[in-house]
Amino acid sequence: MQDVVVVLLLKLEFAVCTPHSRPMWTMLLVIAAYVSGSLPVGVWIGNWVGVDVRRVGSRNIGATNVARTIGRQAGLLTLLGDVAKGVVPTLLARHMMSDPWTIALTGLAAVFGHLFSVFLSFSGGKGVATAFGVFVVLTPAAAALSACLFAVTAFRTGYISLASILSAAALPLITAVCGYPAPSSVMALLVAISIIVRHRDNIIRLRNGVEPRLAIRRGSK
Repeated sequence: MQDVVVVLLLKLEFAVCTPHSRPMWTMLLVIAAYVSGSLPVGVWIGNWVGVDVRRVGSRNIGATNVARTIGRQAGLLTLLGDVAKGVVPTLLARHMMSDPWTIALTGLAAVFGHLFSVFLSFSGGKGVATAFGVFVVLTPAAAALSACLFAVTAFRTGYISLASILSAAALPLITAVCGYPAPSSVMALLVAISIIVRHRDNIIRLRNGVEPRLAIRRGSK
């Protein structure tokens, strides 16, 4: 079975290497990445247990709201699914294409799929987990450093939203400092802006002192 997969990948790579076919494959990759990002994992998990996560809690489809309203196991499954939505198409693009702009565009399409899901009338989540999945492939060192900032902020404050905002804001700078190519830095900037804009309601609640905390450590409320 493994040999069959290898042969198919080699044939696919040969087809992509044909110059006149590259625009077509680029378009297909971007569309596939958008559809992958659009998969509403949190909504499906909620529906499985009879809860519409878009109508409870923060009404967000991401892992944090799923964990709050359904349970931590459901939240973890949502997190893993959302990360995979970014990892898989970006890995595929990296295998098939050598142009860094095409690979970055594919990753961006996955994030925008999560933000504007075709399965949810072009509404969606906040894109943090899916973006992390993309950058794990594109810029692993920058993704790791950004994840460390996220973890420290979340653990110290209990605010997942604040951790998301700070780690997203830092990602473009970290990507540039780590010396990754321009396409990755440009994409990091676009993704950071998108994530921060998606958290505008959280920013207002944080300023007003009414943003709910996630009980990450003992004593958090």
